[in-house]
Formats: sequence, structure tokens, C-alpha cells
Amino acid sequence: MSDDPTSVRSVAVTREDVVRALELRERGGPRAVLRVTPPFSGRMRARLHVDGREGEYTDPAPLHVPPVRFVGDPPPLPTADVPRERHERALAGWRRAVGERIVETTTLETPEEPHRVAVTVLG
Repeated sequence: MSDDPTSVRSVAVTREDVVRALELRERGGPRAVLRVTPPFSGRMRARLHVDGREGEYTDPAPLHVPPVRFVGDPPPLPTADVPRERHERALAGWRRAVGERIVETTTLETPEEPHRVAVTVLG
């Protein structure tokens, strides 16, 4: 375990957390991120978190990763200007597409420098 976020080699996420975080941000809701909490090690887990809703942290602070960093070429979120049933189908398709586009590597913004890591999808 370390205080150095560049010691992280891989980050594990669930599809559901990535999809939910991206959907919240796309809808203009709370600023959802995937949070990696110290102490840091080679393999870490990133969990859904609403940015700004946390207690005090000493150094090092958690890393907050925008969900779009976990998705390659995310499709646009369907608009609600169609009949409800059609919108629900389109939204389900969007969620599937986002879940299928999770990247194999991503970059974490650390206090010192951007740091490339592998991404592991759980579940």
C-alpha cells in the first residue's frame, strides 16, 4: 500500500457503475465520478461516487475519474422527445452500448502527472 497513485497498475470497475455515472452526468444530474480511494496499490477498485459529497481527506486524496474516461466513443444519450415506450427501449440500448464500450486502458489524473492504467471489468 502506498500514498503514491502512480503505483496503481490496474483499476477494476463494474459496468453498472460506469453506465450509471455516465448517465447521471449526461442528464445534468449530480457530478458522478468513479472514485479510487487511497491507500493505493497495484490493483484498485473504482466505485460510483458523487463528487463533492465526502468528508475530509488528508494526503493523499482519492482520485476522481470522469466516467467518460472508461468508455471509448460513448454514444449520445437518447432524448425524451419520443413516446415513453420508445424512449425506454432507446435508453436500454444506450446502456448496453455504453457497457460494451468500456476501454482496456485509461488515464488517471494524479497530482504529479497523468498515469496510464489497465481497466478490468467486474461482473
